[in-house]
Amino acid sequence: MKTKSFEKWGGVAALYEALAYIIGMTGFILGVNISEITDPLQKVTALIDNHGLLSILHLIVYVIFGAWLVVLSLVLHERLDGKNSALARTATVFGLIWAVLVIASGMIYNVGIETVITVSASDPSQAATVWLAIESVFNGLGGGVEVVGGIWVLLLSLAALRNDRLPRAFNILGFVVAGAGLVTIVSALAEIGANIFGLTQIVWFAWLGITLLRNKS
Repeated sequence: MKTKSFEKWGGVAALYEALAYIIGMTGFILGVNISEITDPLQKVTALIDNHGLLSILHLIVYVIFGAWLVVLSLVLHERLDGKNSALARTATVFGLIWAVLVIASGMIYNVGIETVITVSASDPSQAATVWLAIESVFNGLGGGVEVVGGIWVLLLSLAALRNDRLPRAFNILGFVVAGAGLVTIVSALAEIGANIFGLTQIVWFAWLGITLLRNKS
């Protein structure tokens, strides 16, 4: 009973992750997309004008996402027999690392906005310089590169194929998701890779959530 209950929490976590991607894509595309602004001073102005929305989006898409990712990683560790599978154990490590990076990214972004608002009141140019540094750290941790997430999905897919604990078609989708995440390390492919990674992860997380809620091992 405890295992079934734990897996259902994993299902809830996975469905939240899918929802977070949808909220994030909708918010950043239809609401405000700071990354498309190239002029540093204009970017600072946009940050100040939209700091409330941006803070909420990064809380949902990064901080809370990362917290649920911890739960999901531990559930999958049990589901994929992490005690006896080196692949599953390694996947769990990368899942937890990704969770930490995502949470840190969101917190740095939100704290950074507050810092920029404070500095901008007296020196907008200095605020622009500060934001460039903050944005670089944010992107490096996980705001633009999805390699760690890609490795996590890849290892999970390999482990699940070996022990047949998740649907085969789902694992094949996992390889597509992983490949998209891994190519974001290449600058020329980063944008398209990130877009494919995000879109396919919506399907991947939703499918995983339904599978775990059904609890068919």
